[in-house]
Amino acid sequence: MPSRRQFVQRSAALFTLAAAPWWTRSAMALLTPDQLLQRTIPSSGETLPAIGLGTSRTFDVRLDDAILKPLENVVRNFINGGATLIDTAPSYGAAERVTGALLQRTNAQDKVFLASKISANGRERGLAQFDNSRRALQTARIDLMQVHNLQDTRTQLALLRDLQAEGKVRYIGVTHYLESAHDDLLEVLVREKLDFVQFNYSVAERNAEKRLLPYCADHGIATLINRPFQRGQLLRPFKDKPLPDWAMEIDANSWAQLLLKFILAEPAVTAVIPATSNPRYMADNLKAGHGRLPDAALRAKIVQAFS
Repeated sequence: MPSRRQFVQRSAALFTLAAAPWWTRSAMALLTPDQLLQRTIPSSGETLPAIGLGTSRTFDVRLDDAILKPLENVVRNFINGGATLIDTAPSYGAAERVTGALLQRTNAQDKVFLASKISANGRERGLAQFDNSRRALQTARIDLMQVHNLQDTRTQLALLRDLQAEGKVRYIGVTHYLESAHDDLLEVLVREKLDFVQFNYSVAERNAEKRLLPYCADHGIATLINRPFQRGQLLRPFKDKPLPDWAMEIDANSWAQLLLKFILAEPAVTAVIPATSNPRYMADNLKAGHGRLPDAALRAKIVQAFS
């Protein structure tokens, strides 16, 4: 029997679905929030939906009603689809302010797992940036704070530990977006006790399989995966191409879902955070967290298809 929370979530989803435009209704119709794949944060045992939302570039817009409306529908689809993790950063232009405004517009402040970053030199600048992030996101506490691209790592991690002790931050971690930085990330993970690490991983960038993902699996570190589509480059050649027949074997009905399911089939992956400004794409991405995941043979077929 569904719990009261599940009943409320489903009721809210149905209400939003009824009010949504046709192009959003069709994409949302098959989503069942309580069936979205969940992964465990090793340091706490808390579960996290495996599909998140990145905000780089896509949320760097003016706080204008007409511009925000599609992004508001992205957030509604995201929340009503059972997802929670939104990843942003002060270096993403207006993305933090836009995220805060959208969460207020959708009454979703208490329904999300907010992740942001520090990209500053020196403790005072790091602290000022953190305070600015809280104001922009309209929250007293941020779930996950990450040292962005390993900038001034020792200083900022010390700051984040203090903020964590004060209850202003729940989890801490580090990030990068280049394969050339994977060894540097690993060096920090060996030296520091961290909850999360964020890095790039996709069918076209598989370096993380060599050392980074195995280390995280062995040492209980949650992983967030950025650049799953390489900013859309992986998907552009397949815009008008039909899916291979074997896609149905893993319940995939889009090329984007194949890419996301390839990543989620790696058990050391906690969540993947594709960015989008399109409500339909948001709903499509969420479907990758439903149904079957590829085994080794099907993962090889996915790699071959995108080669």
